[in-house]
Amino acid sequence: MSKFRRLFLKALLILPFIATIPFTADAANILLTGNNIPVIAQALPQIDLSIGGESDDFSLAIQALILITVLSFGPAFITMMTSFTRIIVVFFFLRMGLGTQQSPPNQVLIGLALFLTIFIMMPTFNTINEEAIQPYINEEMTQVEALTSAAVPLKEFMVRQTRDKDLLFFMDMVEIESVDDIEALPLFVVVPSYVMSELRIAFQIGFMIYLPFMVIDLVVASMLLAMGIIFLPPVLVSLPFKILVFVLTDGWYLLVQSMIRSFN
Repeated sequence: MSKFRRLFLKALLILPFIATIPFTADAANILLTGNNIPVIAQALPQIDLSIGGESDDFSLAIQALILITVLSFGPAFITMMTSFTRIIVVFFFLRMGLGTQQSPPNQVLIGLALFLTIFIMMPTFNTINEEAIQPYINEEMTQVEALTSAAVPLKEFMVRQTRDKDLLFFMDMVEIESVDDIEALPLFVVVPSYVMSELRIAFQIGFMIYLPFMVIDLVVASMLLAMGIIFLPPVLVSLPFKILVFVLTDGWYLLVQSMIRSFN
């Protein structure tokens, strides 16, 4: 093993301990000068994993572990529990219908979908902030109570977009006959039924977008065949016409407007 690899492995082993050192003057002296190495043992936080304590909150290390775990599910949270899925699927159907290959690029479509998701989900996020985040910051509820309260607005949003058929299917799979309110529905029932409904709606919208572009392709292909030009790909001729039609009809405005209004 080379010297660089040994130094890299040592850095990986030391990094978690450095991250737990509080930023005091002694800790800064350790990091900058390397002196007073025994102080590290005093600077490390004391982790208490005792059960049955009086406090309802977790220790700092456990909170950090929970936070890292939650962040690892960030992409799944964005794609499965918000309006992002429907928007991004429709955008990719639009690009396929236009036949523009990689234009607009994936970064542009995903960025636009993210900001539209924030715009659509803002009322839900405000409700979560008022009912869960602010009470937790003000120490009016524990972490478990805050997480439970934060899940309710998300469930309400997802259930409004979900077909009864999809929701009842997953409720029957886990033998849930009926519930008194949305809060009683578990997330592992609401999320998959919501995703199924979102994909169904996204494919319906994608079909409606794809259909006029396909008609243009068929007309151009028929004209080229009638003129005897069989070696020229119809896509090269139909692409400018599809872009022209999309621009003249103000396609982006109509599409985004329809997408926002499609959410209840």
